[in-house]
Amino acid sequence: MPQDEAAFAKFYARHVDTVYRMCYMRMKNQMDAEDVTQDVFLRAMQQPQLWSDDDHARAWLLVTASNLCKNAMHHWSRTKREEVEDWEATLGTTASPDEVSAVMSAVMGLPDQYKTVVYLFYYEGYSGAEIAGMLGKKESTVRSLLHRSKKMLLKKLGGEPYAETGR
Repeated sequence: MPQDEAAFAKFYARHVDTVYRMCYMRMKNQMDAEDVTQDVFLRAMQQPQLWSDDDHARAWLLVTASNLCKNAMHHWSRTKREEVEDWEATLGTTASPDEVSAVMSAVMGLPDQYKTVVYLFYYEGYSGAEIAGMLGKKESTVRSLLHRSKKMLLKKLGGEPYAETGR
């Protein structure tokens, strides 16, 4: 068992930050994001075949995290919270705090399928092909979702220049 514990500890260390960021983006609350992250890794503990396959593991973890966040939001019927930490580092921009807040609010207001694709593409740096594989969609569908997301964000943000930065 110590070998299994060591293997899982390495697996956890490699992926916990990515899973937590995904959960935080969806839950908008540190404690809830930590709870869902814990649930994701509890499920991953039951899947030792994931621990050595990083590509499959990342996809599995992110899809599982997304689904658990969606379930938690639906189940808990929570009120919208305004707790957003410093997203400048995550966004990789030098936008003002007001701009960052406006963009994050707009992203959080997107329907789930758009929000997930935007997060994976812009925040995690996955390609359209990688996202398509993770979500079981065609690459053209992912590109279409990204394009529609940009249009929705521009409309929500009033076409502000900072809404057009990125890829």
